[in-house]
Amino acid sequence: MQVLSVASEVFPLVKTGGLADVVGALPAALAPHGIRTRTLVPGYPAVMAKARKPLKRAGFDDLFGGPASILTVDHQGLDLLVLDAPHLFDRDGGPYVDGNGRDYPDNFRRFAALSLAAAEIAGGLLADWTPDLVHAHDWQSALAPVYMRFGAARAVPSILTIHNIAFQGQFGAEIFSELALPPEAFSIDYVEYFGDVGFLKGGLQAASAITTVSPSYAGEILEPEFGMGFEGLLTARASSLYGIVNGIDTDVWNPQTDPHIAGTYGSASLKKRHANRKALSARFDFDDAPGPIFCVVSRLTWQKGMDVLIEVIDDIVGNGGKLAVLGSGDPVIEVAFKAAAARHPRRVGIVVGYDEPLSHLMQAGADAILIPSRFEPCGLTQLYGLRYGCVPVVARTGGLADTIVDANAAALGAGCATGFQFSPVSAASLRRTLRRVFTAYGQPKVWSRLQTQGMKSDVSWNGSAQAYADLYSSLLAKG
Repeated sequence: MQVLSVASEVFPLVKTGGLADVVGALPAALAPHGIRTRTLVPGYPAVMAKARKPLKRAGFDDLFGGPASILTVDHQGLDLLVLDAPHLFDRDGGPYVDGNGRDYPDNFRRFAALSLAAAEIAGGLLADWTPDLVHAHDWQSALAPVYMRFGAARAVPSILTIHNIAFQGQFGAEIFSELALPPEAFSIDYVEYFGDVGFLKGGLQAASAITTVSPSYAGEILEPEFGMGFEGLLTARASSLYGIVNGIDTDVWNPQTDPHIAGTYGSASLKKRHANRKALSARFDFDDAPGPIFCVVSRLTWQKGMDVLIEVIDDIVGNGGKLAVLGSGDPVIEVAFKAAAARHPRRVGIVVGYDEPLSHLMQAGADAILIPSRFEPCGLTQLYGLRYGCVPVVARTGGLADTIVDANAAALGAGCATGFQFSPVSAASLRRTLRRVFTAYGQPKVWSRLQTQGMKSDVSWNGSAQAYADLYSSLLAKG
């Protein structure tokens, strides 16, 4: 089976979040099921700089304002198709925002181009390769199924995966004339959304099937609280909606071989984690007092519950804990974390930005990872935490609820607990759960059992890859 995956980022070439990890890991996970995946990504500078021996396979004389090419590139086992369109992607900022953190005003053109290129490939643009199925990810490639409906690939099945329904790609109606779609596409059946153009909305209507990244989130988005305006559309398409939990690349995230950590270890050698605790403490200038080190590796936003976490930092420190934070986001929240670090020197530290090696060290050296998200489609950091014996403390929502077994009395007694859940997302609720965390940490045997049980969890892509392979096959069988 030949599958074209279409995404705006892919690890290890370009990453702003978990989407890149998923897009980068899924092809290898699908390969044992007889599925060959080629991944179409934009030719950002970071991608072009690492594109070794690119081969031009096709071209566009004018793709939304300039010439473009489709290049084939092999990189660390990934079979990539790169959309080289300098007028759209050769920029100094990030994939979506400029150096000042503002969205590029032509993002609609940039990602319409990515989607149109995918549809053209599905329709036979490449002389010697045509996919059996197209798998689009998030709003940035959500127009691919729409373009396919109105082009040569109308018979090719498509899947759209929602990684976070809060990001929808909504633009003013005036941009529709630039999208190279027929007038009938600006309708409730396709991209029209309350008078605007909705990229994600169009994809949800046009795709053969819709997936999201955990079973719980697939149910949550049918409700107004989590559906972000799409709950009616998704309810209408509920028979085509599937929740498949993400996995992680267990070769990249492996504490027994990880080159980014100070000391490798396994579930039978947890004492060796101490070298990582020591390195993490040095990185954040922590004192050497005993007590749990909590970590956060996250976007610093309201969705992630970071405002709630800020309210309990004094409690963490007052009970003998420390807090290491890595991330960026809302400037007000960043300032609040910096203020907490100033208020609690050598007990609270923050690194603003993203640092992949540091994120590995934090999972290996911290005792627990805090994920107080208000909603979380799947989440990957809790899976990394399980893998590294960094006990997850999570809100009971979405994929967090699906992947962490709460350390209540019954689960502890049965030996199946892997972390701590709390609900609702409030400072009072988190404080109550932190008291449970400190109590468990004070009982070394209980804590080590939590760590080892978490490390036994299957966080790989094995089961999820099978679910995707089954879904692909069912769509192809429908013709």
